[in-house]
Amino acid sequence: MSLGRPFRALWASSASSNLADGVAFISMPLLAVSLTDDPRLVAGLATTYALVRLLVALPIGVWVDRVDRRTLLIGANLIRGLAVLALAVSVQLDLATLPLLYAAFAVVGTLESAADNASVSLLPGVVPVTQLDRANGRISAAQLIADEFAGPPLGGLLFAALAAAPLYLMGGLWAAAGILALALPSRRLGGSSPDLTLRQPIFREAIEGARWLAGNRAVGGLALIGALASVGYMLPFSILVLFAGQRLALDALGYGVILAVSALGGLVGSFSTARVVGTMGYRRTIIASLVTGAAALFALSIATNGVVAAVFLAVYILHAVVWGICATSLRQRLVPDALRGRVNAASRVLSLLGLALGSALGGLLAVVGLALPIAVGGGVFVCCAVLAVIVLPRDPAPDHPMPVRPGDNTPRIINDWGQ
Repeated sequence: MSLGRPFRALWASSASSNLADGVAFISMPLLAVSLTDDPRLVAGLATTYALVRLLVALPIGVWVDRVDRRTLLIGANLIRGLAVLALAVSVQLDLATLPLLYAAFAVVGTLESAADNASVSLLPGVVPVTQLDRANGRISAAQLIADEFAGPPLGGLLFAALAAAPLYLMGGLWAAAGILALALPSRRLGGSSPDLTLRQPIFREAIEGARWLAGNRAVGGLALIGALASVGYMLPFSILVLFAGQRLALDALGYGVILAVSALGGLVGSFSTARVVGTMGYRRTIIASLVTGAAALFALSIATNGVVAAVFLAVYILHAVVWGICATSLRQRLVPDALRGRVNAASRVLSLLGLALGSALGGLLAVVGLALPIAVGGGVFVCCAVLAVIVLPRDPAPDHPMPVRPGDNTPRIINDWGQ
């Protein structure tokens, strides 16, 4: 069954945006190194990016629910494209400075948060609810190909030829993402009132989303698992480059190869999740994926061979993609349309905090031993699986399917998932 023309437009917009993200992952730090040799200032670029995304997540969630999400997606992509094109011109004219680069990165981080939330919130209005797993899988596959395979080497090659070249490409790709989104349905999908006099302060509206999240057993449970899983993810990945060099005896090329191989596991997960969920249901699929992630990290922590480590990393990334698709599809199914942006934002804040905590803990544990953060990460995923067993309701029987998107007029089955 075809997912339809609107989905193809959203997929193409997402793919173009993710390719720009992959180019940025390599080229922006390289540009920072060309402007300063102070490692604190170079590392501060990533810190600024993370802090901006954390600070703007909740306000952006409010605006995703307030305004036309299609317009927001178009505008966010076009504006960040123009911002990076302006930076490219300054680099080519030798006018770029480190503060200008920091400012551009802050703008990109803010608008990336807006575009990502709008895109996720739009999807349930673009495809049938029964196709959400498949649609999220296709988007995840495009993201992996763009971010892991195509974007980074392309960014490095272009930067080697001309420092401004990857910036021009990024600006063009983000502008293209905005233009492609013009093909999406031109209708307002959010449920909040357009009357400005009826709107509450942004903070109060953001709190409404957080309260709904805390009060819903299924979606709130997913958010808690996601926060803990973010800790588990960053524990090993914060020190993986050191583990690869010192424990696996890999050079920079070898490290890049095992990361590329690990992304293949994610592609398998992207194309198989919908079928697995159709057979096992969401609850069992999530629990199985988390147990798989734990086993992969335990095995990786004792690996001493690069080929073996690449296989375990591929299994780990497979689990992460399966978990991510299930969590996203469930939020899209279960969160009321009028609250979807704010609930997505509240969940995202918890995940970002988990990433920060995991990164810090990974560095501290690595002082004891480079394998320790990886093993502890496996233990964290065991805890995630146990939490999933406790908080996630059982799936409905096959003759009582999961409910359709809240806000539809189609009759819904009342079940333990909160509908």
